[in-house]
Amino acid sequence: MLTYTIRRLILAIPTLLFISFIIFLIVKLSPSDPTAGLPLTIPPEVREQIRESLGVNDPVMVQYVKWLKLMVWDEPLHLIENATGWQIAPDGPRIISYQTRSPVMELIVQRMPQTLWVVGTSYIVGILIALPLGIISAYRQYSVFDQVGTFISMVGFSVPTFFTGVLFIVIFAVNLGWFPSVYDTTHVVTDWDSFVVQLKQIIMPVMVLGLFNASQISRYLRASMLDNLNQDYVRTARAKGLNEKVVVLVHVLKNSMIPVVTVIALNVPAVFGGAIITEQVFKVNGIGQLLIIAIQGGDVPVVQTVSFIFAVLIVLFSLIADLLYGVLDPRIRYD
Repeated sequence: MLTYTIRRLILAIPTLLFISFIIFLIVKLSPSDPTAGLPLTIPPEVREQIRESLGVNDPVMVQYVKWLKLMVWDEPLHLIENATGWQIAPDGPRIISYQTRSPVMELIVQRMPQTLWVVGTSYIVGILIALPLGIISAYRQYSVFDQVGTFISMVGFSVPTFFTGVLFIVIFAVNLGWFPSVYDTTHVVTDWDSFVVQLKQIIMPVMVLGLFNASQISRYLRASMLDNLNQDYVRTARAKGLNEKVVVLVHVLKNSMIPVVTVIALNVPAVFGGAIITEQVFKVNGIGQLLIIAIQGGDVPVVQTVSFIFAVLIVLFSLIADLLYGVLDPRIRYD
């Protein structure tokens, strides 16, 4: 497996290079000006000097090579230096936001905890809901539980998160007054009362994303469970007198998780993408909101950096899913 992992990591390099070039090219060709947000009183010659200092007037390939070098080498070293205090980051230019004039990676690091808190919690909640829902729906096929679960899953997967978020706000925040409609990112948990406030404000965004994730995962798990429940090894296990719970929760579930692992792993970057809308609805000051503001303001460096991070997540979790196959199914070998 180590050889396979190394080979996949090597193959990921040209993949990410190609993706990075496409992202850079598409975003770069969009109409944007790094001096657009500056006061109108600034003379044109000063604006041109600012563009020159940012390298905007350089050839596209020169700009791409400079950006790629900063993205994969300089900025990670700055992150390590900020986290450890080691003096390893080189002095020189960095990827600067057009709007805030701050390093883009510092903006992402500031907002990442909020996104991870909301997205990570919602994904865990979604998986915890999807597993029993998919298992019971498959084991009791066409029962009332299965039909209700299928209906809820179809609704949760079909309805977009921005509509579900607004619906939750109208019902639980406006009409019932149970939860706040706006997520306060400045809130600090110091005691039990502040923890309750944090819990109340995170429930709605977590449930919106969790419902969407659980709907998709439970459908895949149900279909995979139904396929395995009719296999010969299940009848053999039952004929040997094994407990029904052992047959279903050990033998059938383990084999059924192979395709589901792909969905769970590859959905992690998609959850970050889906959180873009949810963060806007609930005013969560995270990566999604940062990306929306950057798109609206033509902040090319922020859009390029966040998009490339999403691409890295997709490649990374695709590799993780492939490696988990071998753990779940001993028949799969990587030699």
